[in-house]
Amino acid sequence: MDKKAKARWLKRFHQWHWISSAVCLVSMILFSVTGITLNHAGAIAAEPVITERTLALPEPVSAALAGVDQGPLPARVRQWLERELPIDADAGEPEWSPSEVYLALPRAGGDAWLAIDRQRHEVLYEATDRGWIALLNDLHKGRDTGPVWRWFIDIFAAATLVFALTGLVLMSLHAKRRPATWPVTALGLVLPWLLIALFVH
Repeated sequence: MDKKAKARWLKRFHQWHWISSAVCLVSMILFSVTGITLNHAGAIAAEPVITERTLALPEPVSAALAGVDQGPLPARVRQWLERELPIDADAGEPEWSPSEVYLALPRAGGDAWLAIDRQRHEVLYEATDRGWIALLNDLHKGRDTGPVWRWFIDIFAAATLVFALTGLVLMSLHAKRRPATWPVTALGLVLPWLLIALFVH
């Protein structure tokens, strides 16, 4: 490769490297911090906050449930629930029984559910908030975050790979002037495997 071609590729890899690092910066900080909080989850105390509400079903909403024993909630029921409660009534598949309709509403950083008593015409709603650390941990894992966030994690992972691989190429291009490059890189490769072999059982 002649000097002009090498200079062009060097410029291109520098560009890809800084763009991918800029795109990944905030997310890398988030995922690094939550890696620590997940690793020490047992040592981080959290007091869940539980909210309960009991609502009476209006007669038209109760009538919309009559005779329904499978599938999604009727539209009138979903619309009423979403007006009265901070939920997405389409988020899950309800469980039907002759006396009750149960809807699980898992969410990042907590949990929620509601039960519709078909005989007493009441709704019992309970939400649990486990705090912002639990929220960030669930974002790290993609737990109950929805498809958009999971797509974001995939895109972020791809951008991080670009950042790492372009960094590797740039290291190789500068390695002659920096003799410690490959020993340090080899250490980063070997050290995790040594720790796994010696201490992970």
